[in-house]
Amino acid sequence: MAFLRSIRPDEDFEVVHGPTLTLRQPVVADYTTWAELRALSRAHLTPWEPTWSQDDLSRAMYRRRLRAYAKDVHNDVSYPYFIFENATGALIGGVTLSNIRRGSAQTASLGYWMGAPYAGRGHMREAVRLLLPMSFNALRLHRIEAATMLKNFASMRVLEAAGFQREGLARSYLKINGRWEDHLLYARLAEGQVSSVPEQGG
Repeated sequence: MAFLRSIRPDEDFEVVHGPTLTLRQPVVADYTTWAELRALSRAHLTPWEPTWSQDDLSRAMYRRRLRAYAKDVHNDVSYPYFIFENATGALIGGVTLSNIRRGSAQTASLGYWMGAPYAGRGHMREAVRLLLPMSFNALRLHRIEAATMLKNFASMRVLEAAGFQREGLARSYLKINGRWEDHLLYARLAEGQVSSVPEQGG
C-alpha cells in the first residue's frame, strides 16, 4: 500500500476544468447520454475503433466498464474521462490515459473519441491539451504515447497541435474494426511548458 500511495496523484484528478470543456471520470448517471451519443456516432466511430460487441451499448456492459475503470484507477494503470461542454453540459466524447507503466518508464498511452455531432470543432485539441498538465504534474508521467491509423488525418492534427512528435510506423499494430491496421506512433514528453504548446500543421 505504501507503494500505491507513492504513485497516486497528489491533487484531485477526478475532474479537470478548462475554459470551455471539463473532463470528468464516468459515473453511473452518465449511461443514457453516453449510450445515445455512441449510438448516434456509430458510423463515425467504428472505422477507428476495435469491433463493438453486440451488447456494447447495454446498461449491463456500461456497469461492467465502470467496475473495470474503478479497478484500473485504484491500481494506477488507467484514467478514463468523459468530455463535457461547459456552456451546455453536454457529453461530447471521451479521452483516456491507459497502459500506465511506472518504474523507469513513467509512460502512458493516450486514446480518445469524439461524438459525431461535435467532431471538427477543435474540442479534442482542447481536451488533449487540458489533460497534459494533469498527466505530467498530478500523475507525474514522463511520456505520453499515442497511435493513429494512417488515414486518420484529424487525429494526426490533434496530436501535432498538442506538441506530439511522430516517431515511426508500427505495422499491424492494433486490430481495428476487425482488421489489423498499421499505425503511426506519436509521443509527447514532459519537458517544456505544457500550457503553451505552439500550433503545428499536420
